Amino acid sequence: MMFTNRRAASLTAATVLTALGAFACEKAGSAHEAAVQTARPDTTPARASIVPERCATMPANWTLAVTPKRLLPKVDSVRPAAATDTAVGDTSAASRSGAGTAGDAPDTTTAAGRAKAKARVAAAKRDSIATERARLDTFPTPPTPLPGSVLPGCRVVAYYGNPLSKRMGILGELPVPQMLARLEAEAHAFERADTTRPVVRALEMITPVAQGSPGSKGLWRTRMADTLIENMAKLAESKGYLFILDVQVGKSTVPAELEALVPYLKRPYVHLALDPEFSMKGKEPPGKKIGTMDAADVNAAIALLAKLVDENKLPPKLLIVHRFTQSMLTNHEKITRDPRVQVIIDMDGFGPPHLKLDSYRAYVHKRPVQYFGIKLFYKNDKPRFTAEEVMQLFPIPQYIQFQ
Repeated sequence: MMFTNRRAASLTAATVLTALGAFACEKAGSAHEAAVQTARPDTTPARASIVPERCATMPANWTLAVTPKRLLPKVDSVRPAAATDTAVGDTSAASRSGAGTAGDAPDTTTAAGRAKAKARVAAAKRDSIATERARLDTFPTPPTPLPGSVLPGCRVVAYYGNPLSKRMGILGELPVPQMLARLEAEAHAFERADTTRPVVRALEMITPVAQGSPGSKGLWRTRMADTLIENMAKLAESKGYLFILDVQVGKSTVPAELEALVPYLKRPYVHLALDPEFSMKGKEPPGKKIGTMDAADVNAAIALLAKLVDENKLPPKLLIVHRFTQSMLTNHEKITRDPRVQVIIDMDGFGPPHLKLDSYRAYVHKRPVQYFGIKLFYKNDKPRFTAEEVMQLFPIPQYIQFQ
């Protein structure tokens, strides 16, 4: 299976984190704070506004808005032949079929008749285009966005990982200044590929991290030190980025793990991601089997986030749910629709383009929830999709994550 290496790498890195222990996490957090302080006077400017107002704009037709141009019907290519022939005065076909009489066709020898014929052609083209559009797959329109929403008017480009590990993603693989510069370059690529939507940058940090051993509480996960989380949150805030907490629950539960993250989720720029791959419902430990979450798990997160939005007068939250197999997310159709929480299904499997396309169709296209996302792997996607190629996916993703 093409995802085995990802699990092995993640659990190997997680074992290293376990070995660090709580004291070492605090020490590493302090060291990372020094690195962040050093990185702040770099060439990446702080952004004035995290979320532009236009992000909360919903297009008139959601399906057409997420359909790449290559699949949209083109007006010039539509030729309703029968209607055009009748409009220019050829009544022989209608007469032979008994479908009409000579009186049905406009008299094209007069200006009024030619105008009428032209109007018929235009109407026939509109009908034909409407028919072609009706053949496109349709997606449920997300709830009307509230003020301050990130989606659908903007696109999110995120760097994922853990600052204590070079093997869990790009977030921890490079020194902070180089990582930020590379994220900016990727964001600019998507701004060039689609000039109609601003790109909001994000740092996505894994905490807790699933483990290859049970730990003292038998939960097979390690929470990151508050110092480390705080440092990354401050870095994101200083750059005008979103900060996303990516949760691997192990054998714990979503409510239990989110409780520890509430102080951060109360901040307007902090959002949430759930990784069902490392949510183990049975006897198997993380890494031995792909985990699973149900709509009930996702809805528990939605309920908490919605409550925090109301109580703290926050803008709507993003909730990213990773998926690359059918069993990773059950009963997706029962996920709550709430404008206070914008749900993104992120296809995060790696492999060659044809396998990624198959997975995207299976778990994003055919099982839509609200918004669409895809993960791009620097090392395991060969070749990796370019920004222009991502814009050709159907539906077009609003969220792109790099690992």
